[in-house]
Amino acid sequence: MYVLAIDQGTTSTRAIIFDQAGSIVGVAQEELSQHFPAPGWVNHDALEIWKATVDVCERVVGNAGLSARDISAVSIANQRETTVVWDTETGQPLAPAIVWQSRQSAPIVEELLNRGMASTYQAKTGLHPDAYFSATKLAMLLRDDPDLKNKAGRGSAIFGTVDSWLIWNLTGGAVHATDTTNASRTMLFDIHELTWSEVLLSDLGIPSAMLPEVRPSSGTFGTVSTIDALNGTPILGVAGDQHAALFGQSCFSPGDVKCTYGTGAFMVMNTGVKAVPSSSGLLTTVAWQLGDVVTYALEGAVFISGAAVQWLRDGLGILEQSADIEALAASVSDSDGVVFVPAFVGLGAPHWDSSARGSIFGLTRGSTAAHIARATLEAIALQVADVVKAMNEDSGIDIVALKIDGGAAGNDLLAQIQSDVLGIDVIRPTELETTGLGSAFLAGLASGLWSSMDEIAAIWAEDRRFMSTMNEPERNALNQRWRRGIESSRGWA
Repeated sequence: MYVLAIDQGTTSTRAIIFDQAGSIVGVAQEELSQHFPAPGWVNHDALEIWKATVDVCERVVGNAGLSARDISAVSIANQRETTVVWDTETGQPLAPAIVWQSRQSAPIVEELLNRGMASTYQAKTGLHPDAYFSATKLAMLLRDDPDLKNKAGRGSAIFGTVDSWLIWNLTGGAVHATDTTNASRTMLFDIHELTWSEVLLSDLGIPSAMLPEVRPSSGTFGTVSTIDALNGTPILGVAGDQHAALFGQSCFSPGDVKCTYGTGAFMVMNTGVKAVPSSSGLLTTVAWQLGDVVTYALEGAVFISGAAVQWLRDGLGILEQSADIEALAASVSDSDGVVFVPAFVGLGAPHWDSSARGSIFGLTRGSTAAHIARATLEAIALQVADVVKAMNEDSGIDIVALKIDGGAAGNDLLAQIQSDVLGIDVIRPTELETTGLGSAFLAGLASGLWSSMDEIAAIWAEDRRFMSTMNEPERNALNQRWRRGIESSRGWA
């Protein structure tokens, strides 16, 4: 038997079939259109997401020569915080999907901060109030669209993150639900009481009737009825992409850490059954929920990592394809003093500065495309290093090794630079598709395909370990230039 994982990300939608050994049997993928209606705004078309999901699921099952009876469960891993509202009667989206990267609800955040509510939100949700999260996106839509607000009041307009949108469509509108991990990223969910917060809903003017039911990450989310290739298959695992990757990396013990390099870079530490508050600009979040047991995590979200490489390709035109960055950056021994701060949508953890903007410093007549490419890889690694420092301080645990995954983890030069700037081992697993794999594990636990987390942990295998070759003076000089770059990038918006 197999598990089909829907991995709905920021730039693409994929369906991946895994067998009981955790090996990939088939993959189908479609890129997702990005819409930028105004500076700092990022939108998706929710219908495009759904249509792509249908297509990749049909294709991957067909190409693998399988049928619905061969698939024991469907799982979902999704881009988090992205906000979708839709009509329960027509099934149509009532607004563009506002992507997690989008800064368009920043004025709502400012109003919230001016009301003195920051500490209340942080205490209940574990999150630093920011336009990153779903709550202010939804509040903005309701404030700006009276018709939507009226529909919400009548119960005919509902909200969900992308997982909820997919579950609703997969089940033909029978289930409006989310899991604990995705709920914990809305900035509306009390992660201690495990319920939607009436205090926060009231503060933002959001009707509770709009919200999905919250369920454990491994369990029943209905049955697929709208995709022929999966008809009758239960949906048994749901998690936000970074939580799924943590699970897929078998980070099952407190202190285990992983970093996923995607559009952004997301570092997550398992803190066990204790929700550890952050005083260093990190987020306290739910890692996953199995039955009644909730595991918590600390997270540092870097908004731009792989997206910076895409900008070199599409914006500057110095790369034909993103993978070319490794060879270009490796053609020089260092960045020759060039510092690139890719704060295109502001700075995430631990800085949290929505006014920062992308900046390149230290250019001379001798600077080349190769130096900028190398500075881009350094920027990705240095942003992660900032999060590691904060995580060490908050957790009281010195991180001695970092597991990495995501598309850019296959870049050997980036992995080596990451080890160099951290001064610790960086470990790459044999299977980089840990996001889809983690959600598949959650579904497979519920279906009985895997009997325990110990069995899952035995599947994880190391591919390569990168060890630091940079001396301390070099590391200090690089960090000093980076700090100057960060400070100079602030206050542009």
